[in-house]
Amino acid sequence: MLKYILKRFIYLLIALFIIVTATFFLMRLAPGSPFASERDFPQQIEEQLNAKYGLDNPWYIQYKDYLIDTATFDFGESMKYKGRSTNDIISESFPISFTLGMEAMLLSIGFGIFFGVISALYHNRFPDYLSSAIAVLGISVPSFVLAGLMQYFLAFKFNLFPVSGWKGFIYSILPAFAIALSHMGFIAKLTRSSMLEQKNSDYVKMARAKGLGKWTIVYKHTLRNALMPVVTYLAPLTAGVVTGSFIVEQIFAVPGLGKHFVTSITNRDYTVIMGTTVFYSIILLFAVLIVDILYGLIDPRIKLKGARK
Repeated sequence: MLKYILKRFIYLLIALFIIVTATFFLMRLAPGSPFASERDFPQQIEEQLNAKYGLDNPWYIQYKDYLIDTATFDFGESMKYKGRSTNDIISESFPISFTLGMEAMLLSIGFGIFFGVISALYHNRFPDYLSSAIAVLGISVPSFVLAGLMQYFLAFKFNLFPVSGWKGFIYSILPAFAIALSHMGFIAKLTRSSMLEQKNSDYVKMARAKGLGKWTIVYKHTLRNALMPVVTYLAPLTAGVVTGSFIVEQIFAVPGLGKHFVTSITNRDYTVIMGTTVFYSIILLFAVLIVDILYGLIDPRIKLKGARK
């Protein structure tokens, strides 16, 4: 296990290096500059700002400094917010995004597995049709469209939830459901298909012959084997929750990291864009590593290295 984790960690570092390099050169190719919108700036002040942030250095000097700063997790000062560093912005806003993302993940996994199990147990009956309809609805409707509909009907029309803001748990319910519903639909479909496949296996028939109840068989036997596709989906789920929260946070005025990321793109705030991109990349790469480790924990038949002859 340790050897496998070290090997995967090396691959993770290589992937992170490629992402950091691609982010740097894509930002250099982007048109405009961070101070292009400041039309009242004299030429001398703009030159001083470029010198302060190192934008007047050759590209290889900027690239070298960027690699060193990234390796030490120092993402530099914001070019738009005076006196604020990218690290400060991440430390202040990421806990909010993390709370919203974890809530959305728990909702999507919990309800997805629940609807998938119900569909499989009551195959081709009304509970199956109802659960499948909910899953298809979640897959079909984009999160930002669902966010607007929920905001209009549940918050504005019926006044059941706050329209926007972040002042307590109740403010997180609508944005969390808006992010979670599409992923819940995918997980429900995966669980349903896997459960139906396991339903006709020999070990399930043996459990029925022993007189075990329906839910006992699901809990002790079928569900664990059916969870492998769901575990595989955890890495894309993490990516979807992280990137899906960008627009949803804007719609619900949630002061999370996604809102700062979108604003930094509009402002051409290079340090914030590159810092948040690298930070999110680290999270997603570690999510993939954790999913690979979970394979062996959930199904011991999966080996982390080649089987011995």
